Amino acid sequence: MDADLSSIQVTPIGYVRSRFTDYAPSSEMREHPSRIVVLPEFADGLLGLEPGDSIQTLFVLHRAAATGYELRLHPGHNPANPIRGVFGTRSQYRPNFIAATIAQIQDISEADAGGGRTVTVIGLDAQDGSPVIDIKPHHATYDGPAP
Repeated sequence: MDADLSSIQVTPIGYVRSRFTDYAPSSEMREHPSRIVVLPEFADGLLGLEPGDSIQTLFVLHRAAATGYELRLHPGHNPANPIRGVFGTRSQYRPNFIAATIAQIQDISEADAGGGRTVTVIGLDAQDGSPVIDIKPHHATYDGPAP
């Protein structure tokens, strides 16, 4: 029997703490450390990750979701750029408002007495409060271009 794919449920594993509460260019956001606060029930999933490792972080563009999206747009919201399909851009205004960024772990520490963990990273372009839905180790073998 085929699964019903008309709706998919995703459970956040944590959230981002960042100095950026409003829009800022991704390049600027990536220059500043951010923290990924991993909820206690998912903290054991960090086993094997170490400072210096690169990770791919999947997160929800929670502020963009309130504005909607277009399937065709000017990249960078610049009318000088020719219109493209949203899947051919890095726009945050997407049907599912999911983003992926490669970041480098600087530190992993206890978040609080509740048993969660905090992963401090550099290179993440997520706004403060963004729900994190997954963390994966980044490997050039798997994440690079196909041969």
